[in-house]
Amino acid sequence: MKRLRWYDYLSINLFWLGLNIRNQAVGSILMPYLVAGFVSGAVMNTALSAMRTAGLVIAMLVQPAMGLLSDRSTSHFGRRRPFIFVGVLFDLVFLAAIGLAGNYWLLLVAILLQQFSANVSHGPLQGLIPDLVPENQRGRASAVKAIFELLPLILVAFTVARLVAAKQIGLALAATGGGLLITMLLTMIFVHEEPLREKINAPLGPPMLRVLGMLAGIGIGAVAGLVGGGLVGGVAGLITWPLAGEKAALAAGAGIGGLVAMAVAVVVGVWAGVRATLGRRDATTHSAFTWWIVNRLLFLAAATSIQGFAPYFLMYAFSITREAAAAMTGNLMMVVGIFTMLSALPGGWLGDRLGQRRLVGISGLVAGVSAILLLGTIWVSNLALIYVAGCMLGLAVGLFMTTNWALGTDLAPTGEAGRYLGVSNLAGAGAGMIGTGIGGPLADYLNGYRPGLGYFAVFVCYGVLFVLSTVSLRWVRVKA
Repeated sequence: MKRLRWYDYLSINLFWLGLNIRNQAVGSILMPYLVAGFVSGAVMNTALSAMRTAGLVIAMLVQPAMGLLSDRSTSHFGRRRPFIFVGVLFDLVFLAAIGLAGNYWLLLVAILLQQFSANVSHGPLQGLIPDLVPENQRGRASAVKAIFELLPLILVAFTVARLVAAKQIGLALAATGGGLLITMLLTMIFVHEEPLREKINAPLGPPMLRVLGMLAGIGIGAVAGLVGGGLVGGVAGLITWPLAGEKAALAAGAGIGGLVAMAVAVVVGVWAGVRATLGRRDATTHSAFTWWIVNRLLFLAAATSIQGFAPYFLMYAFSITREAAAAMTGNLMMVVGIFTMLSALPGGWLGDRLGQRRLVGISGLVAGVSAILLLGTIWVSNLALIYVAGCMLGLAVGLFMTTNWALGTDLAPTGEAGRYLGVSNLAGAGAGMIGTGIGGPLADYLNGYRPGLGYFAVFVCYGVLFVLSTVSLRWVRVKA
């Protein structure tokens, strides 16, 4: 590998910018807006969570599969770029399909197809830095990648969110597709890959079975969570019934049961997934690594779910239209993005001096406080309070993303970092499945009992998950 020049860091990572513009625009702005237009307010959280969960299942399967296929590609254009090119072409088609969808079910099909095409390019993209960047320069390349992943929070706020607020859905989709197309073309032109000279004949079966093992682990965790949450919620309801009546008892049981379901689903899902992918012996020997994934999933389940439900929460808290909520969500994303970058950049330096584990714990507590502040806007429609909470959440997320990953690299066994850290995908995809998959129906059910109670309950759940992420560090010990 030849030594890279400063602009090579930009070209190798540029498609991360387009990819995350698409992810933020579709996931945080367009999906909530369109779903709210197709279904009634009584079920919109459930409808959105079902769409997100189904899309994440596709992402969890397609992304590693395409990464493995690109590892074996002998194309003259290189291993990764052909997949990026094809993925974007299909992306543009499916983005158009999203704009043409006339009901919830057509939108669901378009979103799932778009998730497939998005991960055709996403999986191979992860191979560009290992392929093209010398080991002693990967830290700088990864820092540029992180910036390109965070910038879309700000860019989407100024473009897509404002277009949606003006009901210009076609232009919003065109801007999203334009960002994808431009970054893809620049990647095709300026990134130079060497074709694979010798074909890899290793079977695809074993690594794909590990992916299925992770997915099965999440499924086991979800079942365990629902059973555990149902039992605890039932007991809570029985205790409450004589004091508050039937409806209040059912609401209390649902809220407490939902929290237990999320927490149990995370812990059981991670342990089942790690055992399925790494084996029982390695999972037990390196239990600190397993608890690191628990910590990661608890935090991300709360953070991604807050972002996902933000438009609907804002619609209720401020009694505004979905267009106004899209604009406000964009502004909140911008605030979170700015403060995420402000804390992410010095996060590695601080972690080296104060300890990664300590800062990961602090980030969980700060994020928990931000969730409590968000709860306050249910009773006090104060825009300043929303932005203060956004600042705190951004600081916590930036600090967490930097220091948590560094902590994971310290915990992974020497010489097997790739195998172990690959399991962290369990936290990435599983976060959305658990947080929104349980949170959406819970919010709708409790909102039906008393308007706003559903948002209060799920934000309490997410705040507790943040705090539990800090508690889980008790079992995360780095050997000296």
